[in-house]
Amino acid sequence: MKYTIAIDGPAGAGKSTIAKLLAKKLDILYLDTGAMYRAVGLKTIQEKIDIQDIVKIDAIIEDINIKVRYIDGKQHTFLDDVDVSQKIRTSEVSLAASNVAVIKSVRLKMVELQRSIAGDQSVVMDGRDIGTYVLPNAQFKFFITATAEERAKRRFLEMKENGEKNVDYDIILEDIKYRDKNDSNRSFAPLRKAEDAILVDTTELSVDEVLQKVLANMNA
Repeated sequence: MKYTIAIDGPAGAGKSTIAKLLAKKLDILYLDTGAMYRAVGLKTIQEKIDIQDIVKIDAIIEDINIKVRYIDGKQHTFLDDVDVSQKIRTSEVSLAASNVAVIKSVRLKMVELQRSIAGDQSVVMDGRDIGTYVLPNAQFKFFITATAEERAKRRFLEMKENGEKNVDYDIILEDIKYRDKNDSNRSFAPLRKAEDAILVDTTELSVDEVLQKVLANMNA
């Protein structure tokens, strides 16, 4: 059976965690679309391009070299043939990714890559507009969310566990609220729940409870 599963939701809601577990459970491909936008954000930082300079961003997106490879069962993101899987996980790159994601040329390029990958194989894909725009005909659609405070708490603990120093919960919370506003109000393919998507609020749920809820809805 070929599966096409779209998981959308705001930053830090746990959609990537669930998408990875679901892909492993079903033995199908997981595609981290957010990593692709993070790679674009990193490119703008490396090139010292002002995020408001749409002309320059349009120019680099034409020739940007982003590849996704699976090594030992994990997705690795390559930018200009360099593995940037760790570099793209900083707060600075997260913010840059949210900013470039509102730019039409960036989204069109990323969607082209994502649809190509999903074209002939089973896939779990998570992001902001997978069910509404990237894969509108996906077989299963979920919208995973949680309160901003809970999402900030999760991100704070994750960053601490990864050894990052000088992590500030309040700054993370403000970043998440900013990203929510940015993602929901962009003019092109904004963050929103697809009409046929199943809403899953993870605020009070464990990861396993969320996974079981998703699987139960798929088997309903």
